[in-house]
Amino acid sequence: MTSTVAVLFARSDSVYKSLPGCDVFDLDRDARTFVGGMPVVAHPPCRAWASLRHCAKPAEGERDLALFAIEQVRRWGGVLEHPQFSVLWRVAGLPEQQARDEHGGWTLYVRQHWWGHRAAKATRLYIVGCEPGEIPPLPMKIGPAPCTVGLWSKRDRATARPSISKREFEATPAAFAEWLVELARRCALDAAKIGGDRAA
Repeated sequence: MTSTVAVLFARSDSVYKSLPGCDVFDLDRDARTFVGGMPVVAHPPCRAWASLRHCAKPAEGERDLALFAIEQVRRWGGVLEHPQFSVLWRVAGLPEQQARDEHGGWTLYVRQHWWGHRAAKATRLYIVGCEPGEIPPLPMKIGPAPCTVGLWSKRDRATARPSISKREFEATPAAFAEWLVELARRCALDAAKIGGDRAA
């Protein structure tokens, strides 16, 4: 099957590798070698941008990968996924909810729990090429997720929700991956516009 969506910065064991039509770039296949031509789903490394960034030890140049991902989403259409409290939005000037940027990009807040993640995993999506009324249906769930991540001080272990591993927390639920791929397909930018961008 011909690839219709590029998935940038996927895990080596990524669920995207089992989805039809996905051209997947994991750690071994450097996403910076992506030559374009199709909309993207981008999961750039977040530890240098997330709420615990002060504890992180990103590799040299790792922080810049999120900025590269933004460029690809803006040029080819698609969606970038990052934690809700990522400072990428502030640093890169991405629009907050109910706002647009000069690329027509906008932000959607979701919880991956809606697609089956056992933790809430609050997430921001930066979307270019698709209007809010054109996105796939959202499977919203009311109420808390059944699990959380880690047990920190001042939490009562007897009453706290079960904790999941960091590995499970980082993984993308299959249903969410499918939703993001469908969203990216709907975000494909007009070929004439892409040609004009190349000529610019």
